[in-house]
Amino acid sequence: MASAFAAKMGFNSLMRKQAKTFNVRISTMESDLEFSCEVKWKGKDLFDLVCRTLGLRETWFFGLRYNIKDTVAWLKMDKKVLDQEVPKEEPITFHFLAKFYPENAEEELVQDITQHLFFLQVKKKILDEEIHCPPEASVLLASYAVHAEYGDYDPAVHKPGFLAEEELLPKRVINLYQMTPEMWEERITACYAEHRGRTRDEAEMEYLKIAQDLDMYGVNYFLIRNKKGTDLLLGVDALGLHIYEPDNKLTPKCSFPWNEIRNISYSDKEFTIKPLDKKANVFKFNSSRLRVNKLILQLCIGNHDLFMRRRRVDSLEVQQMKAQAREERARKQVERQRLQREKQLREEAERARDELKRRLIQLQDEAHMANEALLRSEQTADLLAEKAQIAEEEAKLLAQKAAEAETEMQRIKVTAIRGQEERRLMEQKMLEAKMVALKMAEESERRAKEAEQLKQDLLEARDSERRAKNKLLEITSKAVYVSPGLAPDSMPQDVSFSRENLSFDFKDTDMKRLSMEIEKENLHYRAPSPGLPSLRNFKQQSCRDEDEQLPRTSSICTPGQLKRQITLQGFMVFFFLKNTVDKKTKQKNAHCLNLHQIFVPCVCTNKNACLFLH
Repeated sequence: MASAFAAKMGFNSLMRKQAKTFNVRISTMESDLEFSCEVKWKGKDLFDLVCRTLGLRETWFFGLRYNIKDTVAWLKMDKKVLDQEVPKEEPITFHFLAKFYPENAEEELVQDITQHLFFLQVKKKILDEEIHCPPEASVLLASYAVHAEYGDYDPAVHKPGFLAEEELLPKRVINLYQMTPEMWEERITACYAEHRGRTRDEAEMEYLKIAQDLDMYGVNYFLIRNKKGTDLLLGVDALGLHIYEPDNKLTPKCSFPWNEIRNISYSDKEFTIKPLDKKANVFKFNSSRLRVNKLILQLCIGNHDLFMRRRRVDSLEVQQMKAQAREERARKQVERQRLQREKQLREEAERARDELKRRLIQLQDEAHMANEALLRSEQTADLLAEKAQIAEEEAKLLAQKAAEAETEMQRIKVTAIRGQEERRLMEQKMLEAKMVALKMAEESERRAKEAEQLKQDLLEARDSERRAKNKLLEITSKAVYVSPGLAPDSMPQDVSFSRENLSFDFKDTDMKRLSMEIEKENLHYRAPSPGLPSLRNFKQQSCRDEDEQLPRTSSICTPGQLKRQITLQGFMVFFFLKNTVDKKTKQKNAHCLNLHQIFVPCVCTNKNACLFLH
């Protein structure tokens, strides 16, 4: 009996061990999870296990997606996992993703884990270019993504190049501009530095708030055809259904908001959208595959339910979640403020410690420098003592040199006074020399005029001499007549009027000598002074020159004096002949009476001047 019971218990244990299970791999945006599931599990059982593992309570946004052939499908919650068209290979891979998107992320997302999963999924879609993003928004979103990962910007930690391995921008944006990775990093870092003070959750929420305004955010696109067979795109999102052109996913041709749709149905491959307005046209379109039609219907139902749910009062569960989230946020805020204060105090303490260290090092350096300065001052004192002794000796030498310089200065002053006196005398002499020069210039001009006059007189005298010579030759060539009133014996013994006695010794040599004497006197008169006399002896020299010139001027007769002298000599000759010759010679004596009219003026003091009186 006992052995039979034991055998039965072993068989039951073996049966439990041989119960069929299957393994699944859940890929989230952060990590992969593996579970061992029972065959009888439905999709909801697996989904709840994953949500419990992640700590996620906002389960209505998410789902488990799997790949089937060339399309995707979402795991149905009310059917067994293995009864659905899931892959047969183990572990079966599911992707835990957001199936529906909120209209307003800041108001609808309560849990941090929900927000974080949405952030990671939207970020991946933007980088994979499933959501179109302009370049400016891409840089700003990248800066919030960097802040969510690295925290506050710190230049000492986040040095250039720390984003080199990060994928932050879509390739389309990178290829749109000719910029290097360093330039993109610089722009992202500049925006990143402005987000200082935000937490990771706040940075992720800011990322979602910017992303939810993009045109392709939360839209699932499907290729459809209208009744005419035209290819179109159907977009399903949290706000309704949208119809797009195949080459334009940004701007819809027409839209059907959820609050304006009365019913959505499909029959085989044909979809029908009935608006609330019964007068409006019914929109029908076709889809090529049944799986796609089922997927469109699931998304339409889920988004419509969430759309209506948002406009109703939150359920008790949601209210509790929001209250807990607010309390958690408040607690985190208090904790963050406390941490911020502690961080600030720690930074201040570290700064104070660094300041004390710096001050200590500075004091040590100052003490070291003071010791060195003391040694240098002692050495300097010795040097200064030697320099003082040398300076004292130099001072004595300088005093001696100063006395010598004073004596030399006095001598220079006396010399300067003498020099000034001599300069004054020289200036006076120069003035006198200028006056003498002016006088001599006047005298030279006067003498030049007199020399010109004498030259003219000399020419006239030579002419008169020539005529007188001819006249005298005529007189001497005639016989000497004796005045009839005089007796021949009454004449003196030493006077004879014969041709022999009356012939004057008036040869050509005498005439030439007379001319030479006159020319010599004329040249002596016209000759300039040999040089200016000195200023000191000028007056004495002038007086002496006047004394010396007196006989010279007396030896030279002016034309008037010559004329009177010649007239006097003529009268003397006339009376002499009148008393010594007879009346028979009166005719010849008449020629002698005219002698004063033709006689050449001569120099009276020269004995050769009047040869006819010799």
